[in-house]
Order: sequence, then structure tokens, then C-alpha cells
Amino acid sequence: MVNIQHSKLNTQNSTSTNFLRQLINIPLTWRITLGYLTIMLAFPIIAMFQKASTTSPEEFWRIATSPIALSAYDVTFTTALVTAFINGIFGTLIAWVLVRDEFPMKKILDASIDLPFALPTAVAGLTLATVYSDKGWIGSLLAPFGIQVSFTRLGVAVAMSFISLPFVVRTVQPVLQEMEKDIEEAAWSLGASPIQTFFRVILPPLLPAILTGVALGFSRSVGEYGSTVIIASNTPFRDLIAPVLIFRRLEQYDFAGATVIGTVLLIISLLLLLGINLLQAWGRKYDQK
Repeated sequence: MVNIQHSKLNTQNSTSTNFLRQLINIPLTWRITLGYLTIMLAFPIIAMFQKASTTSPEEFWRIATSPIALSAYDVTFTTALVTAFINGIFGTLIAWVLVRDEFPMKKILDASIDLPFALPTAVAGLTLATVYSDKGWIGSLLAPFGIQVSFTRLGVAVAMSFISLPFVVRTVQPVLQEMEKDIEEAAWSLGASPIQTFFRVILPPLLPAILTGVALGFSRSVGEYGSTVIIASNTPFRDLIAPVLIFRRLEQYDFAGATVIGTVLLIISLLLLLGINLLQAWGRKYDQK
């Protein structure tokens, strides 16, 4: 019996020693990467799930499916998806113009695409709310048609479009620069129309990049707070987004409620991003064929 226990202890010590040796043999770059990702990504997500798990399942479900929460999910995710795919179209068009065409002040226009990256979100929200108000430059033109942008859900869409546009442009632009025009000219010489050339020759290699830009823009829009909180009225069941609802719960010291809504927001975002990544993988396989 004693020999069996000693054998088990030796086996455990040998396993621990092998594990430590493997850990030491991991390259330094891998250890730094894993450590940084653990601190910056894994720990906060685990902490959020751990905090949400302190509430009972019934309480979690009650908070997550409350009418105001469901309305906030709808405004946040639906608006973010719509604006992301709209930017997928117009961002690709802008990238095409910047790569394929030459015109005056092209470098200035190219640099201005990155403006939403550098501009503080609160400043962006204040600027958009002013421009799209009833007396603003654009809002005054839409007001006679009964279209109100500022302090409505449409204003949330405008803010999300503004902050997510650069992601599509900057992901599609390098792919367009690497594409050779010889393939397009070969398609034209074989009798393909411009539309056929675009959908059968140009679009397939661009599709993974477009989907990547859409996914990045969607992620950025879902988490946006600074600009949307200014241009929207933040009225429940109208244009209240989930990040603002979380902040309101925190102001009321309802930490459990804020964590539950944040957890639901995280899960839905991960599922939608997984779906977009699957589409992206399908686009790569289609390109290889």
C-alpha cells in the first residue's frame, strides 16, 4: 500500500516537473502575449461572468429580459448591424475611389478618413448633434420633409456610421492596392460586362476584407457611448442604447443589474461576431475555389 502511494506521488511530481519544463520552454514572446491577453482580456471577462453569477438564475433572467433591457438590445444591435452593412457598401466605394482614382486633394481626403479615430467621441457627438439639429446645416434641409435626426434613433445610426466608417475603408484599401488590373482587363477582353467583372472578379477577393471591416465597425458601434449619448434623447423604448442603460444602472448603484446587462451584451456580441467570422471563412473558401 505504501509503495502504491509513493508511486502515485512520484507520478504527480513527474507530471508537475514536465509541465514546468514545458512552461519554461515556451518562447518569451508567447509568454508575454499570453500574459498580456490574460490580464487585459481574460480576467475582465471572467470577472464580469463571476459578478453576474452572484445573482440567482431567476433574477438574472428578470433583469436581462425586462422590457427596457429588450428595447435597449434592439436599438443597440439592430442599429449597429444596419449601419455596419451600410458602411460596408459605402466604405468599399470610398476605398475604391481612393485607390483607383487620382484627383486634387486626394491625400487630405485620405487622411480625413481617420478623423473618427482621433476625434474624442464626446466632441463627435456634439458636432453631429449640432449639424443634424433642426437648425443645423444638414438638419435644416431635412426638417421641411419632417425628418428629424438629432435626439432620435436615426441620430444614433448617424453616430454609429460616423465612428465605424474608417474600419471598412482601412481594411478594404490594402486589398484593393494589391489587386492587379490585368485580371479585370482580361475579363473585359473575354466579353464580360463591368457588372459581371465586379461581381465575379473583383468582389470575391474583397469579400473577406469587407466582412472584416463590417465586423470591426459593428463591434465599435455596439460599445459606443460618448457620441450616441449626446446625439440621442436617451428615452427608454425609443433611442436608449444598452451602454447608456448600463451607465444609468451604475448611477443608481445597481451593480448587479449593470453586470447582467453587460453580460448579455457581451454574449450577443460574441455570437454575432462568430456568425460574421463564419461568413468571412466562407468568403475565403469561395475565393480559393
